[in-house]
Order: sequence, then structure tokens, then C-alpha cells
Amino acid sequence: MQIFGVDIGGSGIKGAPVDLDRGDLADERYKVLTPHPATPDSVADGVKEVVDHFGWSGPVGVTFPGVVTGGAMIRTAANVDKGWIDTDARVLLGDRLGGVPVTVVNDADAAGIAELAFGAGRGRKGTVIVLTFGTGIGSAVFTDGVLVPNTELGHLELHGHDAEKRASSKVKEDHDMSWEHWAHRVQQYLAHVEMLFSPELFVIGGGVSRKAHKFLHHIEGIKAEVVPAELQNNAGIVGAAMRAANGG
Repeated sequence: MQIFGVDIGGSGIKGAPVDLDRGDLADERYKVLTPHPATPDSVADGVKEVVDHFGWSGPVGVTFPGVVTGGAMIRTAANVDKGWIDTDARVLLGDRLGGVPVTVVNDADAAGIAELAFGAGRGRKGTVIVLTFGTGIGSAVFTDGVLVPNTELGHLELHGHDAEKRASSKVKEDHDMSWEHWAHRVQQYLAHVEMLFSPELFVIGGGVSRKAHKFLHHIEGIKAEVVPAELQNNAGIVGAAMRAANGG
């Protein structure tokens, strides 16, 4: 069975059909740059371009970098235009895509759903936290496989700032940090999250998961197991499609 997944990020909008039996992309993903400003209309145009690239006309699952309630309503917008707040993204995107069924889910929650079903969290009990490092830091918290939605732990305060303003991969790039220097910041962040939630497992996702060998060995003193995401930066696309297949 195939469903289309789209992952809206602060820097790119990417998508592909997903083979839900394998938990993997059924075709090579297509990506467009996230427009700036990332208004609802301009992002919807980007989503349409990605979907149209494949000639897709069925249900679509879409991730969003913020709190999403009821599979539709956007409640926060940290790294996109504030005009998204209180937008019914299901209606907006459904109309733009010609009336196909659309399901919208928090981006990190989508990545977590995929990692627990097909990736590094598969079969794991207890508390598992999936963290996506990109333009910001997304989080998905699971207890015995059950998602606690919209946790947004990237906005925890760390040294007087939003954690994602100190430890996202964008911060690493913007300040040209070494992997070791950045890993030390990630370690401080993980220690803070661990103090609050005492997870058995941290899964590190987002684009940096492809380069886990460059920084994970620098992270020390964390009691939980820390592993890279197995689906890497495709996890959001897969999780969005999974959520759409289940009707939101």
C-alpha cells in the first residue's frame, strides 16, 4: 500500500510516495526550498509542487514544524511565518491539492511514529524520545509505544535561551562550530531532557543523523542509550504517510 508523505521544514519541503509495508520511500524524494517568508499560501504552493511532481491524486500526509491539533489546526509556528497560527491546514492544503484528503501532523511526531514502527525505536518499551535536529529541535515522546503529541521540547529553556537556539543543527552551521563543540551543546540539552523524563532511549534524527559518526561519540554522561535514527531524514515523510493512512 502506498500513501504520499510531505515533510515541511524550515529550509525545505520534501515528499515522496511511501510504501507502508516496508516503511520506506517508494520513489526518490523530491524537494523544493521553503519560501521566505514561509506564509500559508507560499508553503501550500510548495507542497503542491512536490505532490504534482509525482502526479499523485490520492490521500496525502503532511508534517508541520509546530503544534498541530486535531490533524488540522496549527497552534504554533516557530520557524515559519506566524500567519500559520490558527490556520486549518487540512482545508488549506486539501483545497490547494484539488480536494484530496489531507492529514497534518507535527513534524517530529511524524518522525517518531516512523522510527518506532520501522526504525531505531522498533519494539522498545518504556520512555523513548525521538529528537530531530534541523532548523530547530523537534521532539516526539513515547511511553510503551504510545505518543504524547506536540511536546515541542526544543523550546525548553537552556542557559536562558530556547534550547533550539543553542543546539539545533542550524546553530552549528550558522556559527561554523566543530562537531565536537556542537556535540557538547547537544549533550547539555540531552542531560536537561533526561533530568525531566528519564527515558530509556534517545533517537537522534533530522539531517544530522546521516553524520552520527562525527558527533555521537563526543556525547558522554547520558544514562539513556543514544542512537541515530535509522530512517534518517526520511522519517518525517514516512510518518506523515502512516498518519494519513490511519485517517489522522
